[in-house]
Order: sequence, then C-alpha cells, then structure tokens
Amino acid sequence: MKPRLDMPRAQVSAADGLLIVDKPRGVTSHDVVGAVRRLAATRKVGHAGTLDPMATGVLVLGIGKATRLLTFITGADKQYRARVLLGAATDSDDADGQIISAQGARDLSAERVDEALASMRGEVMQVPAKVSAIKVGGKRAHALHREGKTVKLQARPVVISRLQRTSDLMPTRLSDGTPVLEFDLVVECSSGTYVRAIARDLGEILGTGAHLTVLRRTRVGKWTLDDAVTLDRLASFVSNQCEEDPHPIDVLSLTKAASQQFESIELTESEAEAMRHGNATKVEVRTPDGQITACTWKGEVRALLKRSGKKYQPVLVFSTDPL
Repeated sequence: MKPRLDMPRAQVSAADGLLIVDKPRGVTSHDVVGAVRRLAATRKVGHAGTLDPMATGVLVLGIGKATRLLTFITGADKQYRARVLLGAATDSDDADGQIISAQGARDLSAERVDEALASMRGEVMQVPAKVSAIKVGGKRAHALHREGKTVKLQARPVVISRLQRTSDLMPTRLSDGTPVLEFDLVVECSSGTYVRAIARDLGEILGTGAHLTVLRRTRVGKWTLDDAVTLDRLASFVSNQCEEDPHPIDVLSLTKAASQQFESIELTESEAEAMRHGNATKVEVRTPDGQITACTWKGEVRALLKRSGKKYQPVLVFSTDPL
C-alpha cells in the first residue's frame, strides 16, 4: 500500500539550499517533492534524479535558488545496495512488475554469478529498463508500457565501476513453489545507469532470468545516507513548532552545497566586483581546464565558473548584490 504523504505545512519558508531525504518505499520522487513543498513552505522544490517507487534511499532536493544546482548534481555518480532474485524475470525488471518467465534457479554456483558480474563492469552499453521515464516519441516509456505498446529503447553508454556480491546465494521459492536464488550486491555507477537493467542483463547472461527485489540508494555524489533525513522526522519537527516563534526546517546552505560538490575559490574584492557586473574573465585562472568551480566572496557563493582555456566563463550566477 502506498504510504500517506499528508504533511503539515510549515509556517516559515526554508532557506535556499539542499535537502537530502531518505525516500520511503512505495512513493514516487515527485510525491516527495510535493511533501517537501509543504514542509519547506515553498513551491520552489525539485530533485536531482528519480528513484523508482520501490526504491528507497538518498534523494537530493533543491529548495529556492538551490534548484539551479540540481542540473549539475544529476550527473553525479551513484551507489546502491540491492537484492537480486535469480530464476524469474518480470516485465518491469523489479518486484513491482508481473512475472513473465519463471524457469527457476537451483544449481548455480557463487563463482558463476561472480564471473557474470565481473563481465558487466566497466564502460558498457546498457538498454534502459522498459518501465522508465525515458521519452519515446514524446511519451514516457512507462506510459507506453502501461498501454500495452512495445517499447524499443536504444542502448546508452554507462560506467559500472563496482558490481560486487555481498552475500551468499540464498535459496527460496516463488509463491507457486518454483525454486529460486537471491543475493545482495553493491553497485557503484555513473548517472543514467539502471540497476534494474543490471539485474535483467545478469539473468540473461546466466540463462535464468532475474529481477530486483530490493533497491536502496546509499550515495549521490558526496552525499550519503548519513546526510539524509526522513520525511517523518521533518513532519514531526514542523508539527511541533511553537506558533509564536516558528522555525524553518534545516537545509544544507547554498554555499556549503556548492563547496561540497565543486572545487571552490575565494574571490578578491576586485574579482568580486567584476563578477557583480558579469565579467568572469577578470577572475584569475587557478583551476584545471574544463573544471566547474564555485567562487565565493566573504564566505558566500556568488557563481559557478568553468575554465575554458585561459579564462573563466560563468555557468551559473547566484548573486549580483552589491559588495
């Protein structure tokens, strides 16, 4: 059953910044955005990368001006913990879908599974899961799938830097008695990688069929579950506010968020004044070519710059306020 996300509305709007949420199972990423809009008392909330309804874990949200950072966070590497069931495939490649084949798995060895996992590491071409948010002819693939239409998605390059079994193969059975195997694994991968598709492809390599039964995102870029807060905890904080002196929910400030995600440089007064007038070329180059850099003035982030040759070009300006 889908969890209820009837959240209290905060009396005070949250500051501009990032909020790292531990998404619960059974809700969409958009549901979480809607909940945080109430908890933060602002409509300006977005997220940096969808998590499937069955998945839990790290979901990075931007509030206020920090929504402009999300474009740069979406491409960050991800880490997941997952559980794979060998012996049955589903139409969605996870436990939320319908079983389309169930030939079972009994005699597989852990060594054979490890060999298959090793063959899937590195730079690979991956066909995304059919039930995904990718657009085909202007419509989402998951919408076309629900309409019963055949969806053909093109393979895309992804990087799977770590794909490691972290448990024994555990015998179990489907509801009809078919013997299957489950095991846990950890995945570290580039943005755009579908862990469901990893399970699907593993099942094809082993000849058993496979799908995900558990998926938990443990890291996005530099932010982990240790940085995350649950919606229930936020709701409790908002509900217990004193009407006479309410406080907003805590967020990771725009400056701290930018400094954690990017290399940062402190501007001189003359550079800060030039930046205020949109002239990034006056900033002395002191970072590698092509790198995005957060520039700060008196501890406050002013802009994101990208080095191009011997000059900086602004990619995102947060403040042009007087010094």
